[in-house]
Amino acid sequence: MQKHNARTLSVEGPNGRPLTMEDLPPPNISRWVTRRKAEVVAAVEGGLLTEEAARKRYNLSDEEFTGWRRLYTRHGAKGLRATRVQQYR
Repeated sequence: MQKHNARTLSVEGPNGRPLTMEDLPPPNISRWVTRRKAEVVAAVEGGLLTEEAARKRYNLSDEEFTGWRRLYTRHGAKGLRATRVQQYR
């Protein structure tokens, strides 16, 4: 992880590669695929942005983001698949 002035510049992404703010989905995203959810959760987990900043940037509720985080922690990116929600909850 690279740091500059105590602010994280990159974190490890869900695929193991460095993830920067430029790599994150755009704020106006309307289709949340597994990879994009995982990138946002990894960015928050790694300190690239705060949970509050992520929720504001992507207009997410507390419950929605908490759910993503819980599923990602327990099952990895596969847990974020919309088609497998019942299987992972």
